[in-house]
Amino acid sequence: MTKTVNEKNIEIAYLILRLTMGFNMFAHGLVRLPKLDQFSSWMVGLFENSILPITLVKPFGYVLPILELIVGICLILGFQTAKSIHAGGLIIAALVFGSCMIEKWDMAGGQMLYAIFFFILAVFLNKNTYSLDKVFLKG
Repeated sequence: MTKTVNEKNIEIAYLILRLTMGFNMFAHGLVRLPKLDQFSSWMVGLFENSILPITLVKPFGYVLPILELIVGICLILGFQTAKSIHAGGLIIAALVFGSCMIEKWDMAGGQMLYAIFFFILAVFLNKNTYSLDKVFLKG
């Protein structure tokens, strides 16, 4: 079946959004990895006056960059895209919760934009034509 120009444009637009979110998540993880100790300490400082226990915040500060990196790589490649989108959405949900716990409403608002983008990626997953998922499904 031949695709219309509009269908092709939607697939390309999906690719661009997936790549953009992928590069964003990848970059977040990549720049934090070399300074995991400092990043985790920064998070601990940020949450020191919140109701969240440091025993949760500190390990989250170490795990977050690794998760961001993995989700980013998978989104860039279009590999395990659905799982990556779900994981990315859950990461953002955790970040929104944390931002609300320290009353950083501007941060929470910015993170809500990420949630919307992950929602769009999930809803239009059937447009994920240019991806490793498609290559493996054809093989």
